[in-house]
Amino acid sequence: MNNVTIRLMTAEDYQPVYHLWTITEGMALRSYDDSEEGITKFLRKNPTSNFVAVLDGEIVGVLLCGIDGRRAYIYHTVVRTDLRNRGIGKMLLAEAYKAIEAEGIKKNGLLVMNTNELGQAFWASQGWDKRTDVTYYSKNN
Repeated sequence: MNNVTIRLMTAEDYQPVYHLWTITEGMALRSYDDSEEGITKFLRKNPTSNFVAVLDGEIVGVLLCGIDGRRAYIYHTVVRTDLRNRGIGKMLLAEAYKAIEAEGIKKNGLLVMNTNELGQAFWASQGWDKRTDVTYYSKNN
């Protein structure tokens, strides 16, 4: 898509990004982690690896990527439903890969809800392997 631009996400992008997440089927949002405060904190800790796709001044896609020094983890990747299958997700992912490579990270991870078939299909189409050898645990503080 010629007129789509990819740029770093800023804290000021929170409201349109959050709206995009809330209207996207298959998203799993949490009250604090995905709050404006939580996302702003995430962006401060990962200033070079979170991206938005912009079309005609409107945010139409987002990819969050956190880098912990050993691994990179991708979160909350979304492209507006009516603009899917036009390469925007791949464009976001390409920018994330550049940021990950610049940090010297060699292994990446992401989580997709079991019920999110479209998300699973996208990540498989991008060469990501589904792991069946681990069980994910979570604990709220």
